[in-house]
Amino acid sequence: MPTDVVMPQMGESIFEGAITKWLKQPGDRVEKDEPLFEISTDKVDAEIPSPVAGVLTEIKIPEGATVPVHTVVGVVSDSASATAPPPPHPQSAAAPVSQPAPSSPTPKPAAPQASTASPSGRTEVVMPQMGESIFEGTITKWLKKVGDRVEKDEPLFEISTDKVDAEIPSPIAGVLAEIRSAEGATIPVHTVVAVIASPVAASVPIPSPAPTPVPPQAKAHPTQREAVTPAPAPLISAGEPESERSAEPDADAGRRIRSSPLVRRIAREHHLNLAHVPGSGSAGRITKDDILRYLAEQTSGPTAVLSAPQARPAPPQVAEPMPGELIPLSRMRAIIAQRMVESVQISPHVHTVYKIDMTRVVRLRESAKAAFEQRHGVKLTYMPFIATAALAALRTFPIVNASLVDGPQGKSIQYHPHIHLGIAVALEWGLIVPVVRQAEQQSFADLARAIAGLAARARAKKLSPDQVGGSTFTLTNSGIYGEEFGAPIINQPESAILAIGSLRKEPVVLTGPDGADAIAIRSVQHFCLGFDHRTIDGADAGKFMTEFKQALETWDREIG
Repeated sequence: MPTDVVMPQMGESIFEGAITKWLKQPGDRVEKDEPLFEISTDKVDAEIPSPVAGVLTEIKIPEGATVPVHTVVGVVSDSASATAPPPPHPQSAAAPVSQPAPSSPTPKPAAPQASTASPSGRTEVVMPQMGESIFEGTITKWLKKVGDRVEKDEPLFEISTDKVDAEIPSPIAGVLAEIRSAEGATIPVHTVVAVIASPVAASVPIPSPAPTPVPPQAKAHPTQREAVTPAPAPLISAGEPESERSAEPDADAGRRIRSSPLVRRIAREHHLNLAHVPGSGSAGRITKDDILRYLAEQTSGPTAVLSAPQARPAPPQVAEPMPGELIPLSRMRAIIAQRMVESVQISPHVHTVYKIDMTRVVRLRESAKAAFEQRHGVKLTYMPFIATAALAALRTFPIVNASLVDGPQGKSIQYHPHIHLGIAVALEWGLIVPVVRQAEQQSFADLARAIAGLAARARAKKLSPDQVGGSTFTLTNSGIYGEEFGAPIINQPESAILAIGSLRKEPVVLTGPDGADAIAIRSVQHFCLGFDHRTIDGADAGKFMTEFKQALETWDREIG
């Protein structure tokens, strides 16, 4: 029986995907959950598995085409009904990436944009809501001008929110009749930003009203420059030679390296030679997990898991400012600034600093790191030790993992059922906090892999929407720059954040069993807990930090 294979939805705000490579051809046998094709979206690149076992009998969408989610892209039939595969889709696999998607019997989902049609044939285009907690968006660029023809689902304008940047498609085909919100304007969701006239209505000449003037704060002087994240390196197009699409040369070994387009894209973004990446796929093929694991390992330094990777993405191209020049904030920088001000205004911050003897952990890590990496495929850093100790203390003192919320009887304390551990990652262009969900249920090795993987994905701009936001407690590693400790600002709506200082050797006075004092060289580290005094008293903070300190100084847990 034939089974339709559809373009999956890889997140709430993902509404289309590009097929970058078919891993099977019509007539090929495919097992259930075996990778069938590769896709690329604005949030994630992924290999999509076959939903059933059988034979790939039809490819409906060629490589390079971008189609809405839930569109049928291929057909897999069971062995009994797959006697003879039909010919491939008449469109060549060499179709350009910009080619519109072929028609499909499966109806297209609604675009991520609400619209209202009027009897006059004019359709209002509104600022879409890109998530439950998103209430406004900034129009960063109009892709069409007043009077331009636009096709249904063709990108119309670009927006930026505090969660996602996206291209918004046109809800209908027609002519762009009005632009009501200018580039740079931040407006509430569901606000009308433009009007599209249907082809019939557009046969009458349309006046071109000037867009709403940009507010003074949104305008930039011609000499002002804003940090702009460079676009990702382009995918290898379908028109490139097959040798370029299927393998890369290994100058050292004289062999071909098997990898997918998304793997090569990640490698290009990180200036990474794939010859150094071990492949776990068939015939040594390098998979997405292989390259992400390799990048995660490169993020690990001797004193900080979130130190810079050896092969890191190119930083945003920003010219050195001239003396006296006024540089507007980037969208990410502006959001960070807003959130920091809000947090200080919301929470009465208190900070407490503890010096912790890390010698036991340092010695254990040094003796176990080679075997750990061999067993688990990730370098052993100090971060999973710190995270494990913090999780143990949070379980003992759940108030530190709680949040102050508005309840039926006014303000209430919400005790969270799980610990969603935020890990602050410094990027060249800002700061982001990916989340290890239900961290209390993970083993030491699982935490090590999760933390390293999230840091690598953050730097590669590959985090999915569900990997950002919703944390209940955050770790921030400010010590990578050598500071003793930092006084962090709480990541709202959490009640506490733990800053990790630098690890260094110091002379310490130790008291022996006989009461005699001696001076010894120990590895010590400062940790600063920032907490919301509305929720957490100083005594609770002290008990939490004492438990945390005890766990690290007397480490007795298995690390796997």
